[in-house]
Amino acid sequence: MTAALAAQGSPSPIPAGAERAYAALEHRVDGAAAMDVVRFMDRSWRLAGNPGFNASVDEIRRRLERAGLRPLVEEFPLRGKGWDHETGTVAFADTGEVLLSKEKDRIALCINSFSTNGPIDAPLVDVGAGRPADFEAKDVKGAVVLGSAAAAQLWQQAVKQRGAVGIISTAIAPYIRPDDPSKFTFPDQQDVFQWSGVPYDEAAKSFGFKASWRVAARMRDRLKSGPVRLKVEVRSSFYDGPNRMVVAEIPGTIAAAERIVMVAHIQEPGANDDASGCGTLLALAIALQKAIASKALPPPGRTLTFIWGDENRGSHAWLTAHPEQAKGVQYMFSLDMTGENTAKTGGTFLIEKQADPSAVWPRPSDPHTAWGASEVKASDLKGSLLNDLHLAVCLRRARDTGWIVKTNPYEGGSDHTEFKNAGIPSLLDWHFTDRYYHTNLDRPDKTSPAEMVNVGVAVATSAYFLASATAADAAQVSALIDRAQADRLALEQRQGATPEILEAWRKWYAEARESVARLPVAR
Repeated sequence: MTAALAAQGSPSPIPAGAERAYAALEHRVDGAAAMDVVRFMDRSWRLAGNPGFNASVDEIRRRLERAGLRPLVEEFPLRGKGWDHETGTVAFADTGEVLLSKEKDRIALCINSFSTNGPIDAPLVDVGAGRPADFEAKDVKGAVVLGSAAAAQLWQQAVKQRGAVGIISTAIAPYIRPDDPSKFTFPDQQDVFQWSGVPYDEAAKSFGFKASWRVAARMRDRLKSGPVRLKVEVRSSFYDGPNRMVVAEIPGTIAAAERIVMVAHIQEPGANDDASGCGTLLALAIALQKAIASKALPPPGRTLTFIWGDENRGSHAWLTAHPEQAKGVQYMFSLDMTGENTAKTGGTFLIEKQADPSAVWPRPSDPHTAWGASEVKASDLKGSLLNDLHLAVCLRRARDTGWIVKTNPYEGGSDHTEFKNAGIPSLLDWHFTDRYYHTNLDRPDKTSPAEMVNVGVAVATSAYFLASATAADAAQVSALIDRAQADRLALEQRQGATPEILEAWRKWYAEARESVARLPVAR
């Protein structure tokens, strides 16, 4: 058992109602169908308002309709503009050697890059780290500037302040690739880069690119022999929206106004991030629909709501546009990067918990990921049954498949943040640390159908149980919470927790126990 799960002690049996749901769903989540969605979405750079995003919306809607669900496509105002490109090429002007292209690199061109209106020829200037001091004594006006600063920062210094025509940034997270090539541990670290964007600026009409270590080294090698000129061509388009999302529901039969919500986001160009979340959500929604249609499961007492949209903005728009429905949301699951082939990506499956005391007080047993942590105040914590129940369900799946299940404290950043801010218990199912996160190499070959099935079965089981629990189920959840509290307090004693931390956990579990009273559908 990992340190992150040590607080839970031995895996708890799941309530009888959850076991029945698990038995009905474990063979119905279709990993091949989820993978078909990943491959379809992987074809496009998906940004709200652009053709690739809209094609994904329409494909998800069609697949839901074929399965007998009745999805709606909702629209809301687009923030900013949609963007995409047909061409984004950088080559040496003298030899024609192509350094970056859409065909080879797929997402090297930065979001919000403007068209060049044909090829342009410009000098290449290397500014190293790209700090203001690195520009001293260097004339970058009319040049393409190469630097390791973040794309937006480099653009501000080079284009906005000094008149460069564009930038090439090599900025990358250290967990993706170290700065020192002697420390590279994987061959593809020479060719990986993280996609990015530059500010939308109609006056500058400039461009930005991201480049790998190999491409940057090639340019810098040429610069050692004297001045270098680049040939750059960009053909891009901007779109005015609207923003769109797909919403499907399986109506509740007893407390239809109460909801369990599941969300995956469409935008971003990655296969794992987040085409895998979209494919997983689609597969589990269809599995639930088929299990109910075949009478393997009765219809849920509460409504099950499935949403595919623009990360955070889509969830915020749904909560805002449907205040009455939002008031009835009991629990929420965010599905983001759910399909990782862990052997290739290194990204372990994680339940990012509803914010509990481990999000406020760093604990040895609950390390944060390399992604980082949002600030959480102790006064904002409100205990619920969600974390321990969903963990128990995931561990139930693990006993059958050997699936590795870990947890991390709340960090935020995906759709669960919007529901948390609305006061709704919510958590995130994801994988990290992924060495292809936000990169050109996040492609379908890094995605595992089996992993999507594991996540899909676990989320479908948890969601259906929360939508259908009986008083007998609630009694079993209460016992599960009691065991989890005992295990957590024992762990904290071993970790030398202060009285303040121990009291925070006692308060958390007292509130979690209170939440069990609201679990039965018929109360």
